[in-house]
Amino acid sequence: MTGQIPLVDYLVLGDEPHLQATECTKCRARFFGRRNACANCSGTEFVSAAVATEGTVRSFTIVAFAAPGVPVPFVAAVVDCDGTSVRGNIVNTPPDPDHVTLGMKVRLATFPLGADSAGVEAIGFGFEPLLPTN
Repeated sequence: MTGQIPLVDYLVLGDEPHLQATECTKCRARFFGRRNACANCSGTEFVSAAVATEGTVRSFTIVAFAAPGVPVPFVAAVVDCDGTSVRGNIVNTPPDPDHVTLGMKVRLATFPLGADSAGVEAIGFGFEPLLPTN
């Protein structure tokens, strides 16, 4: 491998991978990606803010049908990371209601998605259970 690149701009790789949000300096609302104005208060000044790497599953769905080539089933979730809502898949556990529950404690996980012809590996993220599942 000649290197790694995050799949999304707000995923920070390295020794301690984490997500980086854009935070409104006026109301502290957080967003992922660049913003011209805050959707909450219309503020126009932002700072970068590291997002907690552990959180709680607030909602989820088990996806059974997807675009061609996308393996199913998988779990799409909204995770509360210390007040910041993050959309991501639940990984490293079976995709069923016996293993994924509301209120489940999870942590950020990164994984390789593939490499280009130069050997640069794309890295994605999801959330895995903090405690082992049955």
